[in-house]
Amino acid sequence: MTATRFSARLAERTRASHSDSEGAVFMRDLMQGRGTKSDYAALSAQHWFIYDALEAGATGLAADAEAAPFLHPELTRLPALERDLEHLFGSQWRRAITPLPTTEAYAQRIREVSGWPAGFIAHHYTRYLGDLSGGQFIARLMSRHFGFERRGVEFYAFDDIDDLDAFKNAYRRALDDAPWNDVERERMIDETLIAYRFNSDLFVDLLRQKQAAA
Repeated sequence: MTATRFSARLAERTRASHSDSEGAVFMRDLMQGRGTKSDYAALSAQHWFIYDALEAGATGLAADAEAAPFLHPELTRLPALERDLEHLFGSQWRRAITPLPTTEAYAQRIREVSGWPAGFIAHHYTRYLGDLSGGQFIARLMSRHFGFERRGVEFYAFDDIDDLDAFKNAYRRALDDAPWNDVERERMIDETLIAYRFNSDLFVDLLRQKQAAA
């Protein structure tokens, strides 16, 4: 395993977990137009707790030499997400949202690994590269299904990044160049798989919540 191929190895080792996450019933229905605007709002609400933990961790690691190459301010999502939540829930959105069990565990895991740069970057990679890739497709579909122009899907708009593909390639090069030995890279891959599992489990929680409210 060479340093220059670590990003490719990471993608290959996590591809099946990524597909499992994308294929969850809740998300599949939402993407295929069988979900509701309330379903999308419920997903966005859970994102707030995840990104609150993630961006607090990024702030704490900003001066860390291992983590700093990944922690670009252009990736910050909370302000845009909060504008989306105000659009979806109204001005009292903070009172309207609560974390689901998986979300609580997910956010806690992010906080736990925030002192371990490679582990934190596993979660950072999973979320932000997903937002820059499949997240763009999600935004287009949600706009089509629910008539959003910008508010509602602003979370997925990376206005400060001119070229998303170039940015993602630079992020992957940072993974290749990270000063992790083979053992640490394996640990980072394992943590990325944990992050994908949290994502899949969250879709299950969202489906159960929807069924319970029916």
